[in-house]
Amino acid sequence: MRKLTQIHKKNWFWIIVGVCIILAFVIAYHTSWKSLPEGVSYEGEFRNIENINFYKDLTYENENGEVIHELEIFNEMYQTISEAEDFIVIDMFLFNGYSDEGEKFPEIASELTDRLIAQKQKHSDLKVVFITDQINTGYGSYESEQIGRLRNHDIDIVLTDLNRLRDSNPAYSSIWRVLFSWMGTGGDGWIANPFAKEAPELTLRSYLKLLNIKANHRKVLITENAAMVSSANPHNESGFHENVAFKMTGPIIGDMLESEKAVVDFSGEADFPEYKGRDFGKEEGSLEAQYITEKKIKKAVVEELENVEEGDRVWLGMYYLADRNIIDQLDQAADRGATVNIVMDPNTKSFGHQKSGLPNLPVAAEMNQLGNDNLNIRWYDINMEQYHTKMLYVDRKEENVIIAGSSNYTRRNLSNLNLEANVRIKGDSRETIFTEVDDYFRRIWNNNEGNYTVDYEEYEDQLTTFRYLTYHLQKWTWFTSY
Repeated sequence: MRKLTQIHKKNWFWIIVGVCIILAFVIAYHTSWKSLPEGVSYEGEFRNIENINFYKDLTYENENGEVIHELEIFNEMYQTISEAEDFIVIDMFLFNGYSDEGEKFPEIASELTDRLIAQKQKHSDLKVVFITDQINTGYGSYESEQIGRLRNHDIDIVLTDLNRLRDSNPAYSSIWRVLFSWMGTGGDGWIANPFAKEAPELTLRSYLKLLNIKANHRKVLITENAAMVSSANPHNESGFHENVAFKMTGPIIGDMLESEKAVVDFSGEADFPEYKGRDFGKEEGSLEAQYITEKKIKKAVVEELENVEEGDRVWLGMYYLADRNIIDQLDQAADRGATVNIVMDPNTKSFGHQKSGLPNLPVAAEMNQLGNDNLNIRWYDINMEQYHTKMLYVDRKEENVIIAGSSNYTRRNLSNLNLEANVRIKGDSRETIFTEVDDYFRRIWNNNEGNYTVDYEEYEDQLTTFRYLTYHLQKWTWFTSY
């Protein structure tokens, strides 16, 4: 006992105390006190729009057992690029052609690169700004072929400065910031790339940066004529994922440019197109659309779910569902008499690798145990792909609502940690955009003319005690990849 009381007299004791105080300060600053870069967590005005187009990617088995790929999103993006003469601003998370599997995937990364270069050559005055995440350079270990080609053709590349964002993995990030962040990341890599075997190797310093688990997760395309908000990445191995996208015109283009200019301002330099005071067309039409990013997405989702009433129908298609507030809102909507139908990815496969099923398996189990007859869950019947959609659709008697884009429903995606981009659409239930989204959900829910989804019980036995405990440990420590 006497030895224990003398510990405070040891030099090493005060060194440990000092280090803990420093790390605690770093954690508090980079998770709570740190100001967000200007323009992050953006909420645009509601804009009247005549027409909004809906695009989807689906992989499924038809009635003859053949695997079908319905791919619409990037074809429309290529068309949108081909019509640009003034500017193209594109912000994409995953942008590379590396893969692990022997399966032949769509060459999205190279095709997008070719299309941008071709359009730049066709119109010499065209401004092209490509904003992306450092994941595509191995966090500084190498330059991807696609990024190098774009730079060689005078296309501005902006790698998002992730250090300016708040920390989503604070226990680790505090140590990284104090001990390693100042060392840089470049050099000859020697650690296997965790994303694909054929991808270049990482340096140790790059790998340490990767473990901060933060990202510019947006997926948007903007030209002077139109803008698209999507859940799809221009990443070959993601080419068969289920995704959705929405294309819009009018003044909402200016809102999206303002939000993207903010990322450029805190991340680097680019010849960004002038947009303030520019005429992007009249605000007209019966649809309303609002561009929202980061935490403003959660605000919009909670607001719409709180307004759900008896007789309404809520559809949710989601890759990751873990935000407790939203989960509670879904349950409360069902309690009020609304029908809540949820399609989720089982989180058991990722680019040919087995995954733990977190967070969706334990979250689905918790919702199922509520015993609410109005709350129904189905899994997308994945094979090599992921149900990567992130879309909420509220079917009301009069005004319907869609919220869709890049954001999963997790703390990392909805709490000003990642950069995210969504659009909220409102209008009369008879509008074409709502009937198309309604048809989409009913098609995959009911397995119309194909096999899309399976019952909740199909994956019920894959939730082991170890996985459930791991899920709660990750929630407590914030050390998650979702």
